[in-house]
Amino acid sequence: MGAILGIHLFRGMRNDIKHRLPYYISDWTSDAWNYRIIPATVYMYFANVLPAIAFALDMFSKTHNSYGVNEILLASVLGSLLFSVFAGQPLCIVGVTGPISVFNYTVYEIMVPKGTPYFPFMCWICLWSMVMHFAIAITNGVNGLRYITRFSCDIFGFYVAFIYLQKGIQVLTRQFHRSDIEGYISIMVALLVLMFGYICQIIGNNSDLFWRPLRRFLADYGTPLVVVFFTGFVHIGNMRNYDIQTLPTGSSFTPTAFGEQRPHGWFIHFWDISVGDVFLAIPFALLLTILFYFDHNVSSLICQGSEFPLRKPAAFHWDFFLLGLCTGVAGLLGIPAPNGLIPQAPYHTISLCVVKDKKVYESADDREDTVATVRPVIEKVIEQRVSNFAHGLMILGTMSRPLLIVLGLVPQAVLAGLFWIMGLGALQGNGVIQKMYYLSKDRQLTVSSIPFRTIQKRSVYLFVVIELIAFGATFAITQTIAAVGFPAILLAFAAFSTWLPKIFSEHELAVLDAPTASEFTMESVLGRPENELNESLELGDFGVHRRRASHSD
Repeated sequence: MGAILGIHLFRGMRNDIKHRLPYYISDWTSDAWNYRIIPATVYMYFANVLPAIAFALDMFSKTHNSYGVNEILLASVLGSLLFSVFAGQPLCIVGVTGPISVFNYTVYEIMVPKGTPYFPFMCWICLWSMVMHFAIAITNGVNGLRYITRFSCDIFGFYVAFIYLQKGIQVLTRQFHRSDIEGYISIMVALLVLMFGYICQIIGNNSDLFWRPLRRFLADYGTPLVVVFFTGFVHIGNMRNYDIQTLPTGSSFTPTAFGEQRPHGWFIHFWDISVGDVFLAIPFALLLTILFYFDHNVSSLICQGSEFPLRKPAAFHWDFFLLGLCTGVAGLLGIPAPNGLIPQAPYHTISLCVVKDKKVYESADDREDTVATVRPVIEKVIEQRVSNFAHGLMILGTMSRPLLIVLGLVPQAVLAGLFWIMGLGALQGNGVIQKMYYLSKDRQLTVSSIPFRTIQKRSVYLFVVIELIAFGATFAITQTIAAVGFPAILLAFAAFSTWLPKIFSEHELAVLDAPTASEFTMESVLGRPENELNESLELGDFGVHRRRASHSD
């Protein structure tokens, strides 16, 4: 029937499994025997757990204690273990995001005052969304990713970065509820965490200071060590006389709302709800599916960006099917549905990069001579499943009582500083910021090799204005009761990107916009016949370019 309608059902999923399965054993064995696994696991643990708990603080307060730390930790465990074992692309870190926390507490604010039981209603949203995920994956609907370019990814990355910065500020405003002095101490601690954590990143990734192994150590472990140090810092001197707020934790392995709201523990009795509310959950499920279609796939695209020399094929169709299953299980457990994380997913890939220093020759404008500079160049990426799986086990261990007690020692101010580190780090590599940086530079000191120099500045200005309008609309709606509809805004601007060729020339778009990932990665969603797809993937990462060269010859 699908073939009659022109839809090759399951073709995308079948091809994904077929081309990724040969690498499965090496993902756990030979490719996983590399030192980069250790720092990647440690960094992902801190980068996933602490921000997720901050989102838990939001949902805890805005859903009247319906969600807490254990729900967030279990969601992260579910996502990391399921995707590390079964996903086609295990580099993508899956957990609790800012957008899903906004979605969850907005649904609470809309439905609970009407007398609708919250957890059964959320369960039906997740179950309907699971069915929609399956339908999209089975009918190869993920092929729509071929139209997602840097334009959409940069806007969404810009939005997520600002959510992190905003969240850090919100965490600090809560510290003034007890006393002003505790609030000011918290601001100081957050700024110190930001300063030292960001310095570690700059020295480790973008400098030639100190010995190379020391730089690499700071890049790998600087941020976790800063978190650990400033957790103890608040107990030094007179600061120990003040009650600095720490992360709230609950009982080990038990739901936060155990009792009247969740009388049956982790398993949600989704049948304890009216038939009308079951079908009312469908439009909410549609919005959740749109959010995950964009959010998760963009996260996966960015962590497989063209700047990373990946050599294992992508599996977007299969991974979206798996995400649907994960969403349904999350609904049954009464936890936030996890999906791909920004900026954690690309940070995971970055932490797995093997980097070598290489000389690069550049010339400034009006100069004939070239200047040699040494820059770090990514030699390869350690593509495997162990780091994602191991960090998921570490999060599971955090749900035990001893580690929950340790987690409860972390000041909320340290968390705010970590938010700022991650937010600024995400902005640093964002395309919107890079264009704004170019527009702000002295033209006489701008190297002539920059592609932006080949087009008029007004085109760059116009492109940035469009991106900022899209970001502003997305950010603004999330600050209102209509926040539940913000996935539709994301989809609208992704669709708008197809109109960009009517505004900019082909050459301008080649400079201002580009495919997020290489053709090798995008083979999964190009919808090509299987024989042509097999030929392309057999050539490897740079095979597409070699094939083009042979055809041109």
